[in-house]
Amino acid sequence: MSDDSIAPDKTSLRALARQRRSAFVTTLDPLAHRLAFKVIPSPLARRIADANVVALYMGLDDEAPAQRMAAQLLTMGKSVALPRVLDRLGSMDFLNWRPEDTLIPGPFRTSHPEPGDGPVTPDVIIAPLVGFDRDMNRLGQGGGYYDRAFARFPDALRVGVAWSVQEMETVPADPWDLPLDIIMTEVELIEGEGENA
Repeated sequence: MSDDSIAPDKTSLRALARQRRSAFVTTLDPLAHRLAFKVIPSPLARRIADANVVALYMGLDDEAPAQRMAAQLLTMGKSVALPRVLDRLGSMDFLNWRPEDTLIPGPFRTSHPEPGDGPVTPDVIIAPLVGFDRDMNRLGQGGGYYDRAFARFPDALRVGVAWSVQEMETVPADPWDLPLDIIMTEVELIEGEGENA
């Protein structure tokens, strides 16, 4: 039996990806870290030109900090939203947010804006990645929150954000996994060829 006949499972891939990410961020030049993900690359800016609501996330620990894109999105005239985890079953919605807003603690170390006028419908969902591959498959935390959000908002552009070191040869995809349309790292923008592309 060869080694390639034993495909790594998602749990072991998550552990490997988190270890790589942590080691990478620890050794990253502080200035490079502060500047990463602040500027939206032109191809992505073009793809979201007609979008009204862009859902970001607040990066935890050594996750790629997507919230840094908020200033440019607001300058582009977009509304920015953050996810709100609703329950342990993988449900979440999105609430309007501005960087000066106070966040409320949520489950699983998350935080979200005040409900305000209630949930919004995102035209773009920017999701954190634990790992990704060139086939646009994403490895998430394992709770299914973004899988359900992608299914609930099928017309939203699906963008994954990660550090380049989180790329994997292959991420196993389950039947319910929807591929990403775009993956953004600190060094490149990878565009898929899916239906939203």
